[in-house]
Amino acid sequence: MTSIFEIRDKTKRKIRLSEERWKHITAEHPNVTHIEDIQQTIINPIKITPSKYNPENVCYYYRYDKMLRKYLMVAVRYLNGEGYIITAYHMQNIK
Repeated sequence: MTSIFEIRDKTKRKIRLSEERWKHITAEHPNVTHIEDIQQTIINPIKITPSKYNPENVCYYYRYDKMLRKYLMVAVRYLNGEGYIITAYHMQNIK
């Protein structure tokens, strides 16, 4: 699995975005076009919430996009202490 980037989140956990996941994001959510937006959401989120379906292993990172007037949500799955981005898309409200 080839990584596009690997960064540390606000809590210093390592998070990766794979080429496969980036292809998924751009195919399924074409309004997410900048990798830098995903990186900034991970580095400096306005909120991090646990998934209600898998709270032990999945968190949602949010950052507000003023141009779109929506939140960019980046879903991250944690495995063995490292995070892997699952998907990213824009939404009206934080869940």
